[in-house]
Amino acid sequence: MAVRGTQNEGPTTSSLPDVVPFDLPHLSRLSWELGSRVVSGAESERLEEFEHANKRWTLSIFDVTGNTVVIRVRTSVGRERFYGAIRSEYLSALPKIEAAPAWQRPD
Repeated sequence: MAVRGTQNEGPTTSSLPDVVPFDLPHLSRLSWELGSRVVSGAESERLEEFEHANKRWTLSIFDVTGNTVVIRVRTSVGRERFYGAIRSEYLSALPKIEAAPAWQRPD
């Protein structure tokens, strides 16, 4: 959940779970309700999907606007977390997950 900072503090940033081999500088955590609506909408398209070697974590990336993607992380216990990210930052981080031996595209 994103939280606004006070005048003395900067904004609180979100981060992906440690199992994901990259992080993005401008990431917003979305509520489950908002994230699930966005990715199930007719305007969104799944761009990528990755599965952890233990097959208990999945990572899906959805195209939602020209400059924005939504990242869905399914945890090892089946919970879904959603994050909004800048497309160009995601594209810069994509080689990290492609090179990570523990993550692969599903068959």
